[in-house]
Amino acid sequence: MSTSRIVVTGIGASSPIGGTAPDSWSALLAGASGTRTLEYDWVEQYNLPVTFAAQAAVRPDTILERPIAKRLDPSSQFALVAAMEAWADAGSPEVEPERLGIDFATGIGGLWTLLDAWDTLREKGPRRVLPMTVPMLMPNAAAGNLSLHFGARAYARTVASACASSTESIVNAIEHLRDGLADVVIAGGTESVIHPVTIASFASMQALSKRNDSPETASRPGSIDRDGFVMGEGAGVLILETEEHAKARGAKIYAAVVGGGVTADSYHITANDPEGTGAARAVRLALQMAGASTADVTHINAHATSTPVGDPNEYVALKSVFGDRIDDIPVSATKASTGHLLGGTGALEAIFTIKAIGERLAPPTINLTEQDPAVPFRISGEAQPLGSGDQLAISNSFGFGGHNAVVAFASV
Repeated sequence: MSTSRIVVTGIGASSPIGGTAPDSWSALLAGASGTRTLEYDWVEQYNLPVTFAAQAAVRPDTILERPIAKRLDPSSQFALVAAMEAWADAGSPEVEPERLGIDFATGIGGLWTLLDAWDTLREKGPRRVLPMTVPMLMPNAAAGNLSLHFGARAYARTVASACASSTESIVNAIEHLRDGLADVVIAGGTESVIHPVTIASFASMQALSKRNDSPETASRPGSIDRDGFVMGEGAGVLILETEEHAKARGAKIYAAVVGGGVTADSYHITANDPEGTGAARAVRLALQMAGASTADVTHINAHATSTPVGDPNEYVALKSVFGDRIDDIPVSATKASTGHLLGGTGALEAIFTIKAIGERLAPPTINLTEQDPAVPFRISGEAQPLGSGDQLAISNSFGFGGHNAVVAFASV
């Protein structure tokens, strides 16, 4: 295994608060909310109990050429748009196809394609179902299409571990680069499942906020009056490469990705372990890989979905790792602004974490009314300075199925 550091040389994002990574970051610092009322006939048609979500600020099919967009589910459209931005941001690296890999993720995959095809079958018969239906709906469609677009032949792998998916894909990319399987990896995740079925299902399990009268303030991690998460959509992409490769081509470097940890709770299919054992172990594994201690951590991007149970459970997990010091580390809960992108959320929040340590500024957590005493993180409605010294930050992602994934970034 190589001992080379792995670095981030490009970032790209399509999110509810911006069509690019810079626009998303600027909106985050400005305290924007990407949540708004859904303006679709099906909201009233199905009498949905939740009438809002965090839709992407820019539709990907307005950016991609029409023939390309028509062959892709929206989840793959978001992935391609964000990846093209990240690739250009990295200077379009010249790399042999056999040395370029794809580590990508989604939580659910091509849901819109699947359910639209089902409607077509029922209403118009089997001859009207598009032949591209399966290639569009399969969970590995985003990875496969990125491989085709960029000519990546080292590998094209897909992770589907619910809301931990894209953080896990970044951890996989670290390992694959260190194992010498590639020189450059396109890593990240995508999701586009703001659909009546998912809204109805999440609402049925009491997971979604129901603040229909105030959607912009519905996601409120850490607040005592939080009542659930907000569904979001979009994609985040990182270009990762060995430090030697990046320096040899004179690439700019945002940060080093120095550690990652992936664990499983084996506790419950939807609820996370209230003792936070698996989540805490993922944090420890990330710090161990980074060769760092808890004293080195200067910032945390919390998973913090704004659910009544999830937020305090995350605090319990981090308290078991950091002890009393957890109350002094600047924490951001960025889903307050973006909603929850499910399989795409980890990659987007990794970008926010990278920008935070680069600019020495922890982004604000909006909608923080009265902070819950059971979630006494050092969070704030204002951006928090991180100081001028070396920075080490972690970003947490936890998903249905008991998946835990944590990635650590260091300033350069």
